[in-house]
Formats: sequence, C-alpha cells, structure tokens
Amino acid sequence: MLNITVIVLLFLGLFFFFAGSVGILRFPDFYSRLHPAGKLDSMGLLLTMSAMALYTVGQWNLGAFLTAIKIMLIVVFIYITSPTATHAIVDAGVRAGLTPWIRSDKGTEHDLAA
Repeated sequence: MLNITVIVLLFLGLFFFFAGSVGILRFPDFYSRLHPAGKLDSMGLLLTMSAMALYTVGQWNLGAFLTAIKIMLIVVFIYITSPTATHAIVDAGVRAGLTPWIRSDKGTEHDLAA
C-alpha cells in the first residue's frame, strides 16, 4: 500500500513539473511565465519530495526517520524562499523596464512599449 501511495505522489508531482514546464514554454511574456514556474516549484516539489520521504520512512528505523525529516525541511525551505525569489525576479523585471504582454482589440499581440 505504501508503494502505491509513493507511486501516485511521484506521478502527480511529475505531472505538475511537466505542466509547469509546458506553461513556461507556452506563456507569452516574462511575467506570465513566472506563474507556472511558481507552481512547478511549489506543488511539484511538495508531491515528489513527500513521496521520497514516505518511501524512506518505509524502512522503520531512526536513520530513515531523520532522513525523512530532512527531506520535509527542504520542502519547508523551498516554500519559504520560492515566493521571495519570484517577487525579486518580478521586481528585477520591472526595474529593467520589461513591459507586460497585452492583447489588442483586433486580436494581434504586442507589448505595451511597441
């Protein structure tokens, strides 16, 4: 039963990594690409690292338990730093003068600066 749970969590995490990667490639501008990048970090990492922690705890010894705690501390660290890093990247884009992408009424795509 534990192996099935680990496999399901791994596949769900890989789905978020794949969907986030596709979103990064498909979205039109710098700012909108940061949204799937954040989801990729958050949910993909949470699910895959949780699967790894569960798989490690399946051995039922102190070393495995401490390793699982370390894995979950990595997840907590990423959850603290990822929004901060995303905010810093957006701030750097604003300071560099990157303009957001907009769609005009005629259906053509352009930047605000164009």
